[in-house]
Amino acid sequence: MVKREYNFYVYIMASASGTLYVGMTNDLERRVDEHKRGLIECFTKKYSCHKLVYYEHFTDVYEAIEREKQIKRWRREKKQNLIRTINPIWKDLGLESEWE
Repeated sequence: MVKREYNFYVYIMASASGTLYVGMTNDLERRVDEHKRGLIECFTKKYSCHKLVYYEHFTDVYEAIEREKQIKRWRREKKQNLIRTINPIWKDLGLESEWE
């Protein structure tokens, strides 16, 4: 039996004013597009969190869920430091042409 690869992502969206949103999805490109276009009636639409500033890839859904919960519990400063580890200038990673 062939083992199927699954993809899950924990991600952080940011607004121009610095508001942060942490989420999880199995289709990062689609989800970021939904956030950017305001198609989802949620926190990101209300606070204009349209910039993808951080993401992590997982193949196990339970690991992704736990990581999302962990990051959501963190204080703002710790989230900002995490973002800076891979994206020091906070560029919009949602503009990248290729996704993992």
